Formats: sequence, structure tokens, C-alpha cells
Amino acid sequence: MQQRTQDIYASAPMRSLLADETVAYMPDVRRCAGSRALLLSAAAGDEPPNPPYLSQWVTLRLVEGRLWGDVSASADEPLPFMDEAFDLILLRHALELAPLSLDEIVRVLAPGGLLVLTGVSPLSGWTPWWLWRTRGSATHAKSPIQLAARLRRSEVLVERVQRVGQLLPRSTVASGKISGWLGGGYVLVARKKGPASAPSRLRPKPVTAPVRAGLAPGARRSSVS
Repeated sequence: MQQRTQDIYASAPMRSLLADETVAYMPDVRRCAGSRALLLSAAAGDEPPNPPYLSQWVTLRLVEGRLWGDVSASADEPLPFMDEAFDLILLRHALELAPLSLDEIVRVLAPGGLLVLTGVSPLSGWTPWWLWRTRGSATHAKSPIQLAARLRRSEVLVERVQRVGQLLPRSTVASGKISGWLGGGYVLVARKKGPASAPSRLRPKPVTAPVRAGLAPGARRSSVS
């Protein structure tokens, strides 16, 4: 069942939705100040935006209740990073398959930092297909309205919530066309209260050294590449 649940992100409808989400949030990512970023995704092979708009990225993938990538940890434990470690956090469908804590996400986001969160809306025409493909195991999915309310209680300013994607999960529909409020997915953009980090350069540069985002005491980097 777990394998089938993970495979949903490789399906044609989900690949189309992931592409539509990227089109929607890239303007926000491009204007993000600072240098440190976290990508946490449920989709295999998901990579930071190219070219990298911040110089240091930590990339994690959620698989069967664990986080794999630059570090390894259990998804139901505190994130293995120090407080306020990241200027940008990009969550791609990461809240659908595991009980990740929004409090932990906010904790590791720097004051003034940007949070971009995407997912399948449970209040959409995609729900029957989603439940069938996951055999009803995607029980952690929340509506963007619920998530926005929860973030506001954590001193996070929700800048916008946007529905994206097609009305129904069609494998033959090309990506790039973002529909209105009937789309199957959503993009939530929020900012933690506090002064933003000062941008160092306007021109992005490739990563030439290992990421040094602060790990929590006792945390170990993963040996999984």
C-alpha cells in the first residue's frame, strides 16, 4: 500500500499538477531574500528550482514516514535543524502522507522567511481519484483553508492561497494552464513575521560547497544521496 501511495506522484495527472504548481509559485521564490532554503517533497526526483535562486539548499524526500536526502530522520519527530535555519521552505505535498508538524516548519523558518506549501485539495474533484490511488491512506491531507488558519495562529502572515491545476485528474491534459478555484491542487504562500534577511546578490550562483544549514545538536547527515 505504501508503494502504491508513493507512486501516485509519478502518475501523469500528478506530474501535470506539480508543473502547474511550479508555474504558480516561482515568482514568489524568485523574490525571496536570504541564502538558505529547504525543499521537502513527497515526489521522487524533485529538485530545487533551476537555476538555484538561493545558494544553499537542503533537499529531503518523504518516503514511508521518514525523511531521506541530505539528512535522515523520522517524519513524526522534531525536524533535525536549529531554530530559524532557513530563509525559504518549500513543501511539495509533504503534509499529505505523514503527520509533519506545522509548528516544526515554522520553528526552522527564519523571521521574514517565506513558506511555500502545495498539495491536493480535499475539496476538489480530484478527491475520489486520490482516495482510490492511495487506497484511503492519505489521511493527513488538509484543506488550504485549514492550513492558513493554523499558520495565522503561529504568527505567520498568509500572503495568498491559490488553487491550481485542472478540474479533474486527466492524464492527457498538458500542464502549464492554471485553472481557477476549481483546480485540483493549491499553492499557499506565507511569510513569518519579522525582518527579512538582507539579499546578498541579485544574481544566483551555483552551489559549490556542501550545504551548511544548521543541524540540530546530535543530528546526523544521511548517507543516502
